[in-house]
Amino acid sequence: MNVDFDILLEQAQAAAEQAYAPYSGYRVGAALLCGDGSVVTGCNVENASLSLTICAERNAVFNAVNQGKREFLALAIYVDSDEIFPPCGACRQVLAEFNPRLPILYANRLGSIFSDLETLLPQAFTLSEQ
Repeated sequence: MNVDFDILLEQAQAAAEQAYAPYSGYRVGAALLCGDGSVVTGCNVENASLSLTICAERNAVFNAVNQGKREFLALAIYVDSDEIFPPCGACRQVLAEFNPRLPILYANRLGSIFSDLETLLPQAFTLSEQ
């Protein structure tokens, strides 16, 4: 399947508009392309007890799994900031559960970086034999 990262990024930007980020001020959206061609989005939802915050990437994965989707082909992440951030370690590990080679575009207001999960999380933890 050919991935149109421009469209995926637009969907991530739209998801970022829904973010609840009163503590960090970083509104983040993620758009996850699923194996059936559908896109599931997520945004970050912060909490005063910071450890209870959920990142946009995990929010998208959990939403997709809730819809019965298990095959993920690509991910776009957008942060409404001049700073750019790759997925955090927890998000990388969750994503690796489903596709350890997932192509990822992460972007901000100024530009974007293309990478893949294997580069961002080499030797990911797994319980399965490889």
